[in-house]
Formats: sequence, structure tokens, C-alpha cells
Amino acid sequence: MDPAKLDLDTLRQLAILQPESASTRILSLLLCAAFLIAVLTLVHRGKLREEYTPIWTIVAAGMMVAIAWFDSVRLLTRMVGAWTPSSTLFFFGLLFLLVVSLNYAVRLSGLSLQLKLLAQEVALLRERLAEVQSDDEAGPDRPAS
Repeated sequence: MDPAKLDLDTLRQLAILQPESASTRILSLLLCAAFLIAVLTLVHRGKLREEYTPIWTIVAAGMMVAIAWFDSVRLLTRMVGAWTPSSTLFFFGLLFLLVVSLNYAVRLSGLSLQLKLLAQEVALLRERLAEVQSDDEAGPDRPAS
């Protein structure tokens, strides 16, 4: 191939069609399997709530499918117009992390509001308890206010 005759589309196709090595694929599959086992272990030990299990299981399974059937990543790369499969994977990984961060921000905002309300209720209960204790110390002769 004459380097002078390479256009952008040809360069893009060359980048997309680069072969992946078997060692990279095996290492990636092992890491995905370890990730899946870690998720299931965290759920079993109670460190990860069961409501998050489907999300992380789907992520691990999706990574395994992408590794085993790498042509799907190439197809997705062509569909989004990216130059390399790695940039497609990084883009969707970043998008996933953005969604997860937004989810946690929403949950954190709700918990912050709950904490504020609970602190206000505790302050009111402490004030009421102090009133009751001061009435008890005043004795039975004194009328309650």
C-alpha cells in the first residue's frame, strides 16, 4: 500500500481492523471473571446491596461478551464513528461511570436531606426531654408549664 494514497477512511479502517492478541484476550477474560466473582462475593458477605448486583453482573457479563466477540466492539466502533475500538470502550466506560456518579449524587442528596431532618428532630426531642427533666426536678408541688 502506498502511504501517499492512504485517505482518512482507509486509515480509520486499518485502526478498527487491527488484530487483538490472544494473551490480551485471555488476560481480559480472567480479569472479568475475577470481577464477577468479586461482585458475587461482596453480595454474599453483605458488603454490596443486592439491588446493585444486577447492574454489576450485567457489566461483567457485557465485558466478557465484548472480549469473546470482539467484532461486536468493532461494529459498535463503526456505528459511533470512532477511530479505534479502545476509544469506543473508553467512551462507553466513561459514560457508564458518569451515570453511576449521577446515581450516587442523587442518593447522596436524598440522604443529606434525611440527615438534616433527623438532626432537627433530635434537637426538638432533646429540648422536650430537658423540659420534662426540669419539670421533674422542680417537684410535684410546682405546676407544670
